[in-house]
Amino acid sequence: MKISKSRTESIRRIERSMMLLSYADNVPINAIAKQLNTNNKKVERCVDKALEFGTMTALEDLPRKGKTPDITQEAKTWLLSLACAKPKNLGLPHELWTYSLLAGYVRKNCEQAGHPSLGKLVKGTVSKLLSQSSIKPYKIAYYREQRDPDFDAKMTQVLLIYKQVELHHAGKATKDKVVFLSYDEKPGIQAIENTSPDLPPDTNKGYTRWGRDAEYKRHGTMSLLAGIDLKSGKVYGKMYDRHRSKEFVDYLKYLDHEYDDELQIKIILDNHSAHISKETKAYLKTVPGRFGFVFTPKHASWLNIIEMMFSKMARSVLRQIRVKSKQELKQRITQYLDQLNQAPVVFRWKWKMDEVVV
Repeated sequence: MKISKSRTESIRRIERSMMLLSYADNVPINAIAKQLNTNNKKVERCVDKALEFGTMTALEDLPRKGKTPDITQEAKTWLLSLACAKPKNLGLPHELWTYSLLAGYVRKNCEQAGHPSLGKLVKGTVSKLLSQSSIKPYKIAYYREQRDPDFDAKMTQVLLIYKQVELHHAGKATKDKVVFLSYDEKPGIQAIENTSPDLPPDTNKGYTRWGRDAEYKRHGTMSLLAGIDLKSGKVYGKMYDRHRSKEFVDYLKYLDHEYDDELQIKIILDNHSAHISKETKAYLKTVPGRFGFVFTPKHASWLNIIEMMFSKMARSVLRQIRVKSKQELKQRITQYLDQLNQAPVVFRWKWKMDEVVV
């Protein structure tokens, strides 16, 4: 009764509620149809639904089979197989599909492939069919293939270093005369200067962030060679214009000067050519037993703890940095390293450490 008198319900629900109320009052079917200006079959269908499924269900439309789909399942499968193939392998100049490109190719070749139901395919339908299968042939997700045959052995050597450091911090390691460094280079740090001054945020003028001229002056790049002492957390870094064997040897001499002569310096580093060059090997022969290199596997820089520091550095001090010269860039990065060393943070490796046995 409430629905039949409502001013907000749909006409369909109001009409059906009035049918059911009249039928409950023993009003004949033809009288109900005449009263509501409709036909007997419509009233009969509503009453039959109420008797079979309940009165509230009778107010709604029952689900129907729907129209037979124009595109067959075989045609959909063929479309998805095309989406998973590269356009260039099908005679097109494109590297990846777009919805329009795929729809056009399908319309052109569906008859020959035996799927005429796709003859009027549009890009909207392509989008819907691909979404149903969670296929996105217009995107690329990069991955890194493991190409180092000695990956596991090299990874174990790196993890052994981290385990020794962990035992040192836990007070379980025997006193030794070895220091452990995690080392890497951060090349290509750009020295960029503004051509106009930055404008501070000014809510009176509607500026909620810093304003910066899109043009800039480039002074070149510099490279940071840095290592973290895994026991103390201290960072040893030096800035260079380049990062060749010459600079790497100079950095090793810097470390040699910083540490006491009786200590051996074990360094975790990657497979850069400067680390195994003739110049580097020649220097190492002049200081026998002073340095020990532990190389990370190829394409496994994530195993090197210093990458965490470089990531933090890129998101903080280097983010949107502007300088007037390479010398200022060097000074600001050196200042940042000095700040880190005022309160050194000991990085602790966790992954797979329970599996490492010293």
